[in-house]
Amino acid sequence: MENPNRRAFLGTALATAASYGRIMGANDRLRVGAIGTGSRCQYLLGLLNTIGANDIVAVCDVYEPHREFAKAKYAADAKEYGDHREVLDRKDIDAVVIGTPDHWHVPITIAAVGAGKDVYCEKPVTHALSEAEPLLNAVRDSKRVVQTGTQQRSWAHYIHARDLIRAGELGQVTLIRTYWYQNHIANQNRVAIDQSKLDWKRFLGSAAYRPFDADQYAHWRWYWDFGGGAMTDLFIHWVDVAQWFMDEAAPTRATATGVTALLKERQTPDTMSAALQYPSAIVEFDSALLGYLEGGGLMLRGTKGAMRLHRKGYAIYNEIPTYSESYEPAGAVAEMKSTHDGTLDHMRNFVECVRSRKTPNAPVEIGIAAARAGHVANLAMRGTGVWTAS
Repeated sequence: MENPNRRAFLGTALATAASYGRIMGANDRLRVGAIGTGSRCQYLLGLLNTIGANDIVAVCDVYEPHREFAKAKYAADAKEYGDHREVLDRKDIDAVVIGTPDHWHVPITIAAVGAGKDVYCEKPVTHALSEAEPLLNAVRDSKRVVQTGTQQRSWAHYIHARDLIRAGELGQVTLIRTYWYQNHIANQNRVAIDQSKLDWKRFLGSAAYRPFDADQYAHWRWYWDFGGGAMTDLFIHWVDVAQWFMDEAAPTRATATGVTALLKERQTPDTMSAALQYPSAIVEFDSALLGYLEGGGLMLRGTKGAMRLHRKGYAIYNEIPTYSESYEPAGAVAEMKSTHDGTLDHMRNFVECVRSRKTPNAPVEIGIAAARAGHVANLAMRGTGVWTAS
């Protein structure tokens, strides 16, 4: 059942938003506000500085040390805020970068586009399936540019891999295995939080009130009220690539299982496996917190060959013409290496679209579709193990 506090929260964002926005000239400097200035948003601000031709004029976070650090390192002339509404009230701000916990993404994005701001919102763009429709309607009605943080859409070797697959290089692809392994278990030290500098109530937002909990604040992604665990943090990247390559928008069925085997005080599983069924293929996902062997990536299997794809590049391996149990694959017949983090190109695409008013590489529709896949996998995992589209 949807949280009634959240329905009221979204309704308020829609009702109070006023549509206005500055018309930019080709040579105008983009004026940006940052909302939710934790480590990921700080990284994005560094990319904005690398791109140039913009001014970061506002930094906002519920935790004072976060906004102070962001200002000191990336935005010396920015004004600090503890409430995102004050940032959105500024008519001199053209765009905002949203790096908050997941449950704040939709309320702030709706309010931002209503206030005439273009938006770069980190993934997952939604925190629940029910948020998709109000978000989509708000963005379309506002005619603002919204880029969602599935950066593979702007990454050169992913684009090239998509072109090869659509040209038939692998033949008919029917199975895509995705995986992401991170050795988080070795990095679970308790974080010291100065509660006197944190607006805990504003952090909670639409979530039910509870006393301050340092772990829920510092590791919010592992608690259902604030995040969706690895399914909406990691799998969302790979399932977005799979849906992009297959030209599929939504799974018809999902099966999933997960256990909280290592971090038992948290809520979302730390070890999991899922399979999503599409009309043309099955997309699998495995994730665990032990070891980084293989890291994260995709293996696409088709009638003519297989592709190993990850953030360092891709490699294509041809199938042999006859069956053999002892077959050892030859070297890659085609490969491409990545030269840099494609998030830079993704942010550059956003900035260019703010100026040109063109559709960005990962518009809100794409973000919603990617998030939906993560949500239905979680619904299966938290329910009977199976989710079926109605």
